[in-house]
Amino acid sequence: MSAITLTRDQFEETVTADGITLVDFWAEWCGPCKSFAPVFEATAEKYPDHTFAKVDTETEQELAGALQIRSIPTLMIFRDGILVFSQPGAMPGEALEDLVGQVEALDMEEVRAEIAAHAANHEHGPDCNH
Repeated sequence: MSAITLTRDQFEETVTADGITLVDFWAEWCGPCKSFAPVFEATAEKYPDHTFAKVDTETEQELAGALQIRSIPTLMIFRDGILVFSQPGAMPGEALEDLVGQVEALDMEEVRAEIAAHAANHEHGPDCNH
């Protein structure tokens, strides 16, 4: 399955869905984005059970700004609605496939527990003595 194009209107619904969603933030004028595009598409073909999506940062400037995309390409990976990876820069196909494998292997109960523990540790703020 090839990558889908995401807009601000579909972004939230797409990344909060169950399963694994990879999002490539790119722009037409970006050389590294152009070299990463076929790698992203080829990987999408190998993993038809996952959602591969692209966001054009030129047409979706508000979305890119809200997500603090500072450099492109940037790859974000969500699993079951949780952001589990975010990094700028292109990568070779083998590295992307390895990354998909790592995300597939995540224990999501453990990830949720870590998020809850982190939130609890920061609940009172830095100046609180609790």
